[in-house]
Amino acid sequence: MVGGELPRTRLDQLMKQKRMTLRDLMDRYREITGTEMSERQAYRWVNGDLKRHPYAHAQVALEQVFGETASRLLGPPIGSGLVLQTSPIEPIGLPPDHERYDWQRREIAMSAKRAREFLSRTEVTNVGTETLDQLTDDVRRLTVAYQQEPLETLLGDMSETQSKLFGLLEGQQRPKQSRDLYLLAGVASGLMARASHDIGSSDDAMVQARAAFAAADNAGHDGLKAWVKGLQSLIAYWAGRYSDSIKYARQGSEFAQRSRNTSAVWLASGEARSLAALGQFEEARQAVDRATEARELVRRDDLDELGGFCTFSRPRQLYYAAEALAWAGKEAAEATERFALEAIAAYEAAPAGDRAFGDEAGTRCALAIARITGNEFEGAADAMSAVLELPIGQRTHGVVTAVGYVQRRLATVEAEGRTLNELGDSMRAFSSQRLALPQ
Repeated sequence: MVGGELPRTRLDQLMKQKRMTLRDLMDRYREITGTEMSERQAYRWVNGDLKRHPYAHAQVALEQVFGETASRLLGPPIGSGLVLQTSPIEPIGLPPDHERYDWQRREIAMSAKRAREFLSRTEVTNVGTETLDQLTDDVRRLTVAYQQEPLETLLGDMSETQSKLFGLLEGQQRPKQSRDLYLLAGVASGLMARASHDIGSSDDAMVQARAAFAAADNAGHDGLKAWVKGLQSLIAYWAGRYSDSIKYARQGSEFAQRSRNTSAVWLASGEARSLAALGQFEEARQAVDRATEARELVRRDDLDELGGFCTFSRPRQLYYAAEALAWAGKEAAEATERFALEAIAAYEAAPAGDRAFGDEAGTRCALAIARITGNEFEGAADAMSAVLELPIGQRTHGVVTAVGYVQRRLATVEAEGRTLNELGDSMRAFSSQRLALPQ
Protein backbone atom coordinates (compact mmCIF):
# COMPACT_ATOMS: atom_id res chain seq x y z
CA MET A 1 0.00 0.00 0.00
CA VAL A 2 2.95 2.32 0.61
CA GLY A 3 4.45 3.68 -2.56
CA GLY A 4 5.08 6.71 -4.69
CA GLU A 5 1.63 6.69 -6.33
CA LEU A 6 -0.59 9.56 -5.25
CA PRO A 7 -3.63 8.56 -3.19
CA ARG A 8 -7.02 8.36 -4.90
CA THR A 9 -9.18 8.80 -1.77
CA ARG A 10 -8.83 10.16 1.74
CA LEU A 11 -8.93 6.53 2.90
CA ASP A 12 -6.02 5.68 0.59
CA GLN A 13 -4.19 8.77 1.87
CA LEU A 14 -4.57 7.78 5.54
CA MET A 15 -3.62 4.18 4.87
CA LYS A 16 -0.42 5.32 3.17
CA GLN A 17 0.34 7.58 6.14
CA LYS A 18 -0.26 4.70 8.58
CA ARG A 19 1.54 2.21 6.31
CA MET A 20 -1.54 -0.01 6.24
CA THR A 21 -2.12 -2.74 3.66
CA LEU A 22 -5.41 -3.98 2.26
CA ARG A 23 -5.05 -6.99 4.56
CA ASP A 24 -4.69 -4.68 7.57
CA LEU A 25 -7.93 -2.91 6.56
CA MET A 26 -9.76 -6.22 6.08
CA ASP A 27 -8.55 -7.50 9.47
CA ARG A 28 -9.65 -4.35 11.31
CA TYR A 29 -13.06 -4.51 9.58
CA ARG A 30 -13.51 -8.11 10.70
CA GLU A 31 -12.54 -7.25 14.30
CA ILE A 32 -15.18 -4.50 14.48
CA THR A 33 -18.08 -6.02 12.52
CA GLY A 34 -17.51 -9.75 12.98
CA THR A 35 -17.92 -10.21 9.21
CA GLU A 36 -15.45 -10.65 6.38
CA MET A 37 -14.65 -8.06 3.73
CA SER A 38 -13.44 -9.31 0.37
CA GLU A 39 -10.17 -8.02 -1.05
CA ARG A 40 -12.10 -6.74 -4.08
CA GLN A 41 -14.42 -4.73 -1.84
CA ALA A 42 -11.49 -3.26 0.11
CA TYR A 43 -9.77 -2.31 -3.16
CA ARG A 44 -12.91 -0.53 -4.41
CA TRP A 45 -13.17 1.48 -1.18
CA VAL A 46 -9.54 2.53 -1.27
CA ASN A 47 -9.68 3.52 -4.93
CA GLY A 48 -13.04 5.29 -4.77
CA ASP A 49 -14.62 2.87 -7.25
CA LEU A 50 -18.11 3.04 -5.67
CA LYS A 51 -21.53 3.85 -7.12
CA ARG A 52 -22.97 4.52 -3.65
CA HIS A 53 -21.76 4.50 -0.06
CA PRO A 54 -21.53 1.16 1.81
CA TYR A 55 -24.22 0.09 4.29
CA ALA A 56 -24.39 1.95 7.60
CA HIS A 57 -22.59 -0.71 9.68
CA ALA A 58 -19.67 -0.67 7.22
CA GLN A 59 -19.49 3.14 7.39
CA VAL A 60 -19.45 2.98 11.20
CA ALA A 61 -16.56 0.47 11.07
CA LEU A 62 -14.53 2.77 8.78
CA GLU A 63 -15.18 5.73 11.07
CA GLN A 64 -14.02 3.77 14.13
CA VAL A 65 -10.74 2.81 12.44
CA PHE A 66 -9.82 6.22 11.02
CA GLY A 67 -11.72 8.75 13.15
CA GLU A 68 -13.28 10.57 10.21
CA THR A 69 -16.70 10.37 8.59
CA ALA A 70 -17.23 7.69 5.95
CA SER A 71 -18.27 10.26 3.32
CA ARG A 72 -14.97 12.08 3.84
CA LEU A 73 -12.90 8.87 3.86
CA LEU A 74 -14.43 7.71 0.58
CA GLY A 75 -14.02 11.15 -0.97
CA PRO A 76 -10.93 12.73 -2.51
CA PRO A 77 -7.65 13.08 -0.59
CA ILE A 78 -6.83 16.26 1.26
CA GLY A 79 -4.05 18.35 -0.23
CA SER A 80 -1.60 17.09 -2.82
CA GLY A 81 0.80 15.02 -0.73
CA LEU A 82 0.49 12.00 1.52
CA VAL A 83 0.89 14.02 4.71
CA LEU A 84 -0.61 17.45 5.23
CA GLN A 85 2.08 19.95 6.08
CA THR A 86 1.48 23.14 7.99
CA SER A 87 3.17 26.20 6.55
CA PRO A 88 2.94 29.03 9.04
CA ILE A 89 3.86 32.40 7.58
CA GLU A 90 6.89 33.80 9.35
CA PRO A 91 6.85 37.55 9.86
CA ILE A 92 9.52 39.37 7.86
CA GLY A 93 12.16 40.79 10.15
CA LEU A 94 12.17 44.59 10.38
CA PRO A 95 14.61 46.97 12.00
CA PRO A 96 13.94 47.68 15.70
CA ASP A 97 12.54 51.16 15.03
CA HIS A 98 9.73 49.58 12.96
CA GLU A 99 8.62 46.99 15.57
CA ARG A 100 5.64 49.02 16.84
CA TYR A 101 4.40 49.72 13.31
CA ASP A 102 4.83 46.03 12.37
CA TRP A 103 2.77 44.91 15.41
CA GLN A 104 -0.09 47.22 14.42
CA ARG A 105 0.06 46.09 10.81
CA ARG A 106 -0.15 42.43 11.84
CA GLU A 107 -3.14 43.10 14.12
CA ILE A 108 -4.98 44.86 11.29
CA ALA A 109 -4.14 42.01 8.88
CA MET A 110 -5.28 39.34 11.33
CA SER A 111 -8.51 41.22 12.02
CA ALA A 112 -9.19 41.47 8.29
CA LYS A 113 -8.50 37.76 7.93
CA ARG A 114 -11.01 36.96 10.68
CA ALA A 115 -13.58 39.22 9.00
CA ARG A 116 -13.13 37.41 5.69
CA GLU A 117 -13.57 34.05 7.40
CA PHE A 118 -16.71 35.31 9.13
CA LEU A 119 -18.15 36.44 5.80
CA SER A 120 -17.35 33.11 4.18
CA ARG A 121 -19.20 31.28 6.96
CA THR A 122 -22.24 33.53 7.07
CA GLU A 123 -22.77 34.27 3.38
CA VAL A 124 -21.97 30.88 1.88
CA THR A 125 -24.29 27.90 2.24
CA ASN A 126 -24.10 24.49 0.61
CA VAL A 127 -27.88 24.01 0.92
CA GLY A 128 -30.34 25.89 -1.23
CA THR A 129 -34.06 26.10 -0.59
CA GLU A 130 -34.86 23.70 -3.43
CA THR A 131 -32.32 21.16 -2.16
CA LEU A 132 -33.78 21.25 1.34
CA ASP A 133 -37.33 20.94 0.02
CA GLN A 134 -36.32 17.96 -2.11
CA LEU A 135 -34.62 16.22 0.82
CA THR A 136 -37.70 16.80 2.96
CA ASP A 137 -39.86 15.23 0.25
CA ASP A 138 -37.44 12.28 -0.01
CA VAL A 139 -37.54 11.63 3.72
CA ARG A 140 -41.33 12.02 3.84
CA ARG A 141 -41.71 9.50 1.02
CA LEU A 142 -39.47 6.99 2.78
CA THR A 143 -41.22 7.29 6.16
CA VAL A 144 -44.54 6.44 4.51
CA ALA A 145 -43.20 3.81 2.11
CA TYR A 146 -41.32 2.03 4.90
CA GLN A 147 -44.57 0.89 6.48
CA GLN A 148 -45.95 -0.44 3.19
CA GLU A 149 -43.18 -1.74 0.93
CA PRO A 150 -40.55 -4.49 1.30
CA LEU A 151 -37.29 -3.29 2.79
CA GLU A 152 -35.19 -4.53 -0.11
CA THR A 153 -36.90 -2.03 -2.44
CA LEU A 154 -36.15 0.91 -0.14
CA LEU A 155 -32.83 0.22 1.57
CA GLY A 156 -30.64 1.70 -1.16
CA ASP A 157 -32.59 4.98 -1.20
CA MET A 158 -32.64 5.12 2.61
CA SER A 159 -28.89 4.63 2.93
CA GLU A 160 -28.15 7.11 0.14
CA THR A 161 -30.44 9.74 1.68
CA GLN A 162 -28.79 9.36 5.08
CA SER A 163 -25.33 9.63 3.50
CA LYS A 164 -26.33 12.74 1.54
CA LEU A 165 -27.62 14.44 4.69
CA PHE A 166 -24.47 13.56 6.65
CA GLY A 167 -22.35 14.95 3.81
CA LEU A 168 -24.25 18.23 3.69
CA LEU A 169 -23.89 18.66 7.44
CA GLU A 170 -20.12 18.62 6.99
CA GLY A 171 -20.44 21.82 4.96
CA GLN A 172 -21.73 25.25 5.92
CA GLN A 173 -25.34 26.32 6.32
CA ARG A 174 -27.29 29.01 8.04
CA PRO A 175 -28.52 28.00 11.52
CA LYS A 176 -32.12 27.37 10.40
CA GLN A 177 -30.90 25.19 7.53
CA SER A 178 -28.63 23.25 9.87
CA ARG A 179 -31.54 22.59 12.22
CA ASP A 180 -33.67 21.30 9.35
CA LEU A 181 -30.84 19.11 8.07
CA TYR A 182 -30.25 17.63 11.54
CA LEU A 183 -33.98 16.87 11.84
CA LEU A 184 -33.96 15.06 8.49
CA ALA A 185 -30.69 13.28 9.32
CA GLY A 186 -32.22 12.12 12.61
CA VAL A 187 -35.25 10.69 10.83
CA ALA A 188 -33.07 9.06 8.15
CA SER A 189 -30.93 7.45 10.85
CA GLY A 190 -34.08 6.35 12.65
CA LEU A 191 -35.27 4.63 9.48
CA MET A 192 -31.91 2.89 9.15
CA ALA A 193 -32.25 1.83 12.80
CA ARG A 194 -35.66 0.35 12.04
CA ALA A 195 -34.24 -1.40 8.96
CA SER A 196 -31.43 -2.92 11.04
CA HIS A 197 -33.99 -4.07 13.59
CA ASP A 198 -36.22 -5.58 10.93
CA ILE A 199 -33.46 -7.87 9.71
CA GLY A 200 -32.74 -8.91 13.31
CA SER A 201 -29.62 -6.84 13.98
CA SER A 202 -30.51 -5.05 17.21
CA ASP A 203 -26.92 -3.96 17.89
CA ASP A 204 -26.64 -2.13 14.55
CA ALA A 205 -30.13 -0.74 15.16
CA MET A 206 -29.00 0.82 18.43
CA VAL A 207 -25.93 2.37 16.77
CA GLN A 208 -28.19 4.03 14.21
CA ALA A 209 -30.63 5.12 16.93
CA ARG A 210 -27.82 6.79 18.88
CA ALA A 211 -26.81 8.66 15.71
CA ALA A 212 -30.45 9.74 15.38
CA PHE A 213 -30.48 11.03 18.96
CA ALA A 214 -27.23 12.95 18.37
CA ALA A 215 -28.88 14.59 15.35
CA ALA A 216 -31.95 15.42 17.46
CA ASP A 217 -29.71 16.97 20.10
CA ASN A 218 -27.96 19.12 17.51
CA ALA A 219 -31.33 20.17 16.12
CA GLY A 220 -32.55 21.06 19.61
CA HIS A 221 -35.72 19.12 18.75
CA ASP A 222 -37.46 17.60 21.80
CA GLY A 223 -40.05 15.90 19.62
CA LEU A 224 -37.34 14.07 17.68
CA LYS A 225 -35.56 13.12 20.92
CA ALA A 226 -38.78 11.61 22.25
CA TRP A 227 -39.33 9.79 18.94
CA VAL A 228 -35.84 8.26 19.05
CA LYS A 229 -36.41 7.04 22.61
CA GLY A 230 -39.63 5.43 21.39
CA LEU A 231 -37.62 3.76 18.64
CA GLN A 232 -35.03 2.48 21.12
CA SER A 233 -37.85 1.17 23.31
CA LEU A 234 -39.27 -0.70 20.30
CA ILE A 235 -35.89 -2.23 19.39
CA ALA A 236 -35.32 -3.41 22.96
CA TYR A 237 -38.87 -4.85 23.20
CA TRP A 238 -38.52 -7.06 20.14
CA ALA A 239 -35.06 -8.12 21.30
CA GLY A 240 -36.67 -9.42 24.52
CA ARG A 241 -34.97 -6.77 26.66
CA TYR A 242 -38.14 -5.59 28.35
CA SER A 243 -36.51 -3.71 31.25
CA ASP A 244 -34.38 -1.75 28.78
CA SER A 245 -37.47 -1.04 26.73
CA ILE A 246 -39.17 0.47 29.79
CA LYS A 247 -36.03 2.47 30.58
CA TYR A 248 -35.92 4.04 27.11
CA ALA A 249 -39.64 4.84 27.20
CA ARG A 250 -39.26 6.61 30.52
CA GLN A 251 -36.17 8.49 29.37
CA GLY A 252 -38.22 9.87 26.51
CA SER A 253 -41.02 11.15 28.76
CA GLU A 254 -39.03 14.29 29.69
CA PHE A 255 -38.76 15.32 26.04
CA ALA A 256 -42.35 14.24 25.31
CA GLN A 257 -43.70 16.49 28.06
CA ARG A 258 -42.07 19.48 26.40
CA SER A 259 -42.93 18.64 22.80
CA ARG A 260 -46.31 16.91 23.28
CA ASN A 261 -46.18 15.48 19.76
CA THR A 262 -47.50 11.96 19.10
CA SER A 263 -44.28 10.43 20.43
CA ALA A 264 -45.77 10.96 23.91
CA VAL A 265 -48.47 8.45 22.99
CA TRP A 266 -45.88 6.06 21.54
CA LEU A 267 -43.73 6.11 24.69
CA ALA A 268 -46.65 5.30 27.02
CA SER A 269 -47.93 2.59 24.65
CA GLY A 270 -44.48 1.03 24.30
CA GLU A 271 -43.99 1.05 28.07
CA ALA A 272 -47.35 -0.75 28.44
CA ARG A 273 -46.22 -3.61 26.19
CA SER A 274 -42.97 -4.18 28.05
CA LEU A 275 -44.58 -3.93 31.50
CA ALA A 276 -47.09 -6.56 30.43
CA ALA A 277 -44.32 -8.79 29.07
CA LEU A 278 -42.77 -8.70 32.56
CA GLY A 279 -46.09 -9.66 34.15
CA GLN A 280 -46.77 -6.22 35.61
CA PHE A 281 -50.32 -6.12 34.28
CA GLU A 282 -51.79 -3.42 36.50
CA GLU A 283 -48.94 -1.05 35.65
CA ALA A 284 -49.40 -1.95 31.99
CA ARG A 285 -53.09 -0.97 32.11
CA GLN A 286 -52.13 2.32 33.73
CA ALA A 287 -49.67 2.96 30.90
CA VAL A 288 -52.44 2.22 28.35
CA ASP A 289 -54.56 4.84 30.12
CA ARG A 290 -51.65 7.33 30.06
CA ALA A 291 -51.40 6.84 26.30
CA THR A 292 -55.08 7.72 25.99
CA GLU A 293 -54.57 10.86 28.07
CA ALA A 294 -51.50 11.83 26.05
CA ARG A 295 -53.53 11.51 22.83
CA GLU A 296 -55.93 14.18 24.09
CA LEU A 297 -53.05 16.61 24.68
CA VAL A 298 -51.17 16.05 21.41
CA ARG A 299 -49.77 19.04 19.52
CA ARG A 300 -48.60 17.82 16.13
CA ASP A 301 -45.20 19.16 15.08
CA ASP A 302 -43.01 19.11 11.98
CA LEU A 303 -41.97 15.54 12.75
CA ASP A 304 -45.58 14.37 12.83
CA GLU A 305 -46.19 16.18 9.55
CA LEU A 306 -43.69 13.89 7.83
CA GLY A 307 -46.27 11.14 8.40
CA GLY A 308 -45.77 7.40 8.14
CA PHE A 309 -43.40 5.98 10.73
CA CYS A 310 -42.76 9.49 12.11
CA THR A 311 -46.21 9.84 13.65
CA PHE A 312 -47.96 7.52 16.09
CA SER A 313 -51.44 7.06 14.69
CA ARG A 314 -54.62 6.08 16.53
CA PRO A 315 -54.76 2.60 14.86
CA ARG A 316 -51.19 1.96 15.97
CA GLN A 317 -52.07 2.98 19.53
CA LEU A 318 -54.95 0.46 19.55
CA TYR A 319 -52.61 -2.25 18.27
CA TYR A 320 -50.10 -1.60 21.06
CA ALA A 321 -52.90 -1.77 23.65
CA ALA A 322 -54.10 -5.09 22.23
CA GLU A 323 -50.60 -6.55 22.26
CA ALA A 324 -49.99 -5.36 25.84
CA LEU A 325 -53.20 -6.99 27.09
CA ALA A 326 -52.48 -10.19 25.14
CA TRP A 327 -49.68 -10.91 27.62
CA ALA A 328 -52.21 -11.02 30.47
CA GLY A 329 -53.85 -14.23 29.25
CA LYS A 330 -57.38 -15.35 29.99
CA GLU A 331 -58.39 -12.50 32.32
CA ALA A 332 -57.71 -9.91 29.60
CA ALA A 333 -58.71 -11.99 26.53
CA GLU A 334 -61.97 -10.15 25.99
CA ALA A 335 -60.37 -6.70 26.23
CA THR A 336 -57.51 -7.85 23.97
CA GLU A 337 -59.95 -8.95 21.29
CA ARG A 338 -61.91 -5.71 21.57
CA PHE A 339 -58.81 -3.53 21.13
CA ALA A 340 -57.52 -5.72 18.28
CA LEU A 341 -60.79 -5.62 16.34
CA GLU A 342 -61.00 -1.87 16.82
CA ALA A 343 -57.41 -1.50 15.55
CA ILE A 344 -58.10 -3.66 12.47
CA ALA A 345 -61.20 -1.63 11.65
CA ALA A 346 -59.27 1.62 12.15
CA TYR A 347 -56.47 0.50 9.84
CA GLU A 348 -58.93 -0.60 7.16
CA ALA A 349 -60.64 2.82 7.30
CA ALA A 350 -57.37 4.80 7.46
CA PRO A 351 -55.89 6.72 4.51
CA ALA A 352 -53.44 4.71 2.43
CA GLY A 353 -50.49 6.62 3.89
CA ASP A 354 -51.36 5.43 7.41
CA ARG A 355 -51.43 1.71 6.59
CA ALA A 356 -48.58 -0.36 8.07
CA PHE A 357 -48.24 -4.04 7.17
CA GLY A 358 -46.06 -4.85 10.19
CA ASP A 359 -48.34 -3.28 12.78
CA GLU A 360 -51.44 -4.72 11.13
CA ALA A 361 -49.83 -8.17 11.27
CA GLY A 362 -49.02 -7.64 14.95
CA THR A 363 -52.64 -6.66 15.59
CA ARG A 364 -53.91 -9.88 14.01
CA CYS A 365 -51.43 -11.90 16.06
CA ALA A 366 -52.77 -10.32 19.26
CA LEU A 367 -56.30 -11.13 18.12
CA ALA A 368 -55.30 -14.75 17.44
CA ILE A 369 -53.79 -15.05 20.93
CA ALA A 370 -57.01 -13.76 22.50
CA ARG A 371 -59.07 -16.27 20.53
CA ILE A 372 -56.78 -19.21 21.29
CA THR A 373 -57.03 -18.27 24.97
CA GLY A 374 -60.82 -18.45 24.61
CA ASN A 375 -60.64 -21.78 22.68
CA GLU A 376 -61.94 -20.09 19.50
CA PHE A 377 -59.54 -21.91 17.20
CA GLU A 378 -61.37 -21.28 13.93
CA GLY A 379 -61.43 -17.57 14.77
CA ALA A 380 -57.71 -17.66 15.54
CA ALA A 381 -56.96 -19.28 12.18
CA ASP A 382 -59.09 -16.64 10.47
CA ALA A 383 -57.18 -13.87 12.26
CA MET A 384 -53.84 -15.32 11.14
CA SER A 385 -54.76 -15.95 7.50
CA ALA A 386 -53.73 -12.46 6.27
CA VAL A 387 -50.49 -12.60 8.28
CA LEU A 388 -49.45 -15.97 6.91
CA GLU A 389 -49.95 -14.70 3.36
CA LEU A 390 -47.32 -11.96 3.74
CA PRO A 391 -44.49 -12.33 1.18
CA ILE A 392 -41.02 -13.15 2.46
CA GLY A 393 -39.89 -9.54 1.91
CA GLN A 394 -42.38 -8.41 4.57
CA ARG A 395 -41.58 -11.11 7.13
CA THR A 396 -39.56 -8.77 9.31
CA HIS A 397 -38.04 -9.62 12.68
CA GLY A 398 -40.99 -8.07 14.52
CA VAL A 399 -43.61 -9.88 12.43
CA VAL A 400 -41.91 -13.26 12.78
CA THR A 401 -41.49 -12.73 16.53
CA ALA A 402 -45.19 -11.84 16.87
CA VAL A 403 -46.09 -15.06 15.02
CA GLY A 404 -43.80 -16.85 17.47
CA TYR A 405 -45.90 -15.50 20.36
CA VAL A 406 -48.98 -17.07 18.75
CA GLN A 407 -47.12 -20.36 18.32
CA ARG A 408 -46.17 -20.40 21.99
CA ARG A 409 -49.74 -19.70 23.08
CA LEU A 410 -50.99 -22.46 20.75
CA ALA A 411 -48.50 -24.89 22.29
CA THR A 412 -50.23 -24.51 25.66
CA VAL A 413 -53.53 -25.81 24.26
CA GLU A 414 -54.31 -29.41 25.20
CA ALA A 415 -57.03 -29.87 22.57
CA GLU A 416 -56.33 -31.43 19.18
CA GLY A 417 -57.91 -31.09 15.77
CA ARG A 418 -57.31 -30.37 12.12
CA THR A 419 -57.61 -26.60 12.53
CA LEU A 420 -54.99 -26.54 15.29
CA ASN A 421 -52.60 -28.77 13.36
CA GLU A 422 -52.91 -26.77 10.14
CA LEU A 423 -52.45 -23.47 11.98
CA GLY A 424 -49.35 -24.76 13.75
CA ASP A 425 -47.85 -26.12 10.51
CA SER A 426 -48.58 -22.87 8.66
CA MET A 427 -46.87 -20.75 11.32
CA ARG A 428 -43.79 -22.97 11.38
CA ALA A 429 -43.49 -22.75 7.60
CA PHE A 430 -43.98 -18.98 7.73
CA SER A 431 -41.26 -18.45 10.34
CA SER A 432 -38.76 -20.65 8.50
CA GLN A 433 -38.69 -18.21 5.55
CA ARG A 434 -38.09 -14.71 6.79
CA LEU A 435 -36.71 -11.45 5.48
CA ALA A 436 -33.05 -11.66 4.49
CA LEU A 437 -31.46 -8.99 2.34
CA PRO A 438 -29.27 -10.05 -0.61
CA GLN A 439 -25.55 -10.03 0.11
